[in-house]
Amino acid sequence: MAIKIQETDSWSISSPLHNKLAIVDRPIHAWYRFVLSFPPHLVRSYFENFGAEEGKVVMDPFCGTGTTLVEAKKLGFASHGIEANPMAALASAVKTDWTLNAVTLRVASRKIADEANTRFRKERFPAPHPATDVIKEQSSLFGLLDLNTDQRKLILENSISDRPLHRVLVLKLLISKAEASVQDHLRLALAWTLVNSAGNLRFGPEVGITAPKFDVDVVGDWLSQVERMADDLDEWRCNAGIEARVHPGDARSIPGSVPDQSVDFVFTSPPYPNEKDYTRTTRLESVILDLIRTRSELKHLKQGLVRSNTRNVYVGDDDHLFVESVPEIQRIAKEIEERRIEQGKTSGFEKLYHRVTKLYFGGMAKHFREMRRVLKPGAVLGYVVGDQASYLRVMIRTGQLLAQVAEQEGYVVERIDLFRTRYATATKQQLREEVVVLRWPGA
Repeated sequence: MAIKIQETDSWSISSPLHNKLAIVDRPIHAWYRFVLSFPPHLVRSYFENFGAEEGKVVMDPFCGTGTTLVEAKKLGFASHGIEANPMAALASAVKTDWTLNAVTLRVASRKIADEANTRFRKERFPAPHPATDVIKEQSSLFGLLDLNTDQRKLILENSISDRPLHRVLVLKLLISKAEASVQDHLRLALAWTLVNSAGNLRFGPEVGITAPKFDVDVVGDWLSQVERMADDLDEWRCNAGIEARVHPGDARSIPGSVPDQSVDFVFTSPPYPNEKDYTRTTRLESVILDLIRTRSELKHLKQGLVRSNTRNVYVGDDDHLFVESVPEIQRIAKEIEERRIEQGKTSGFEKLYHRVTKLYFGGMAKHFREMRRVLKPGAVLGYVVGDQASYLRVMIRTGQLLAQVAEQEGYVVERIDLFRTRYATATKQQLREEVVVLRWPGA
């Protein structure tokens, strides 16, 4: 298969290395966002290249926190998104719901903030002082609200300190008593506060733990975020009627609620084959908002994801059967296993490296097969993926292999565009992040 690989062209983004959220793009997008989400300007660039126009329907089958859906709504396109992670699905649903009256949101949030601060004063729980925001000692105070045992086991140890957690749980309780129409927007603002203020979290790109914060102005930070959301609702209310539907589910099994042959364009970024457990990125807010309550619920979530790391591989998985006829995938999996044996690597996770490689591409093959039902003949698709060398430094050219898988499932590979590169210190190689552009010719 000859694939056209191009570095840049006249319609692509001005800098292929630029992956930040521009100030002009902060409205709606900044309500809650994965740290490694692709930027809105990349979505706009590809919509323009694909020839998207009013009346067309866009889909993001791995919609995450809704970058594609929000950008489609801003530009006037109806959209569908699919997302298995309940925190990300909540974010996408809220970020595409612009019908809520901004005044109603402001009134509800200020009432809750007043009630929370009144409660803290009665508890002799003073407002935090900047000088004590970050210290190394933890605080264990009698009477603070806390997570239960199951919840504590699910979150990363020390991912939130006692006082900020108490303030968050008080806000959560008060939000649950608010008018139903505002609750999800207020909950999303609380999730943003957990990640950006209350929690002891850092992202670089893996989630990690910082020095503990003795106390944080959780109410003030949460209220400021709600105010920003209300401002954005005022600005974008004119586009509130443009349909955007978020379907909770597995991208390897497209929900029947997405109509047959209804999608004109796809722009998405599936997970890459590596050792990144994507559920850890949203674990703190997922647990505190009761979206994941037990280990069995976490396992159920992982089973609904494409197998991209060894922590979500299970005995009965059989997605590898979809790529048995793709020689390059079989070769890479064999090379990984041979290198493991040669290096004497014997951990349970290392023994799964070759298997998860085949499961990942098999899962994507299953996804492409499922997508054929909802695509219009001539539909154009863009998949943002990146090379990986996480498995014993064996290079996996994800974009090129994904193109082969898509071609096997009947798609036409138009080209592979370079989005950006990053240097891998382990292999001393440049890893490519690319956009695989496909076309569905029809049955």
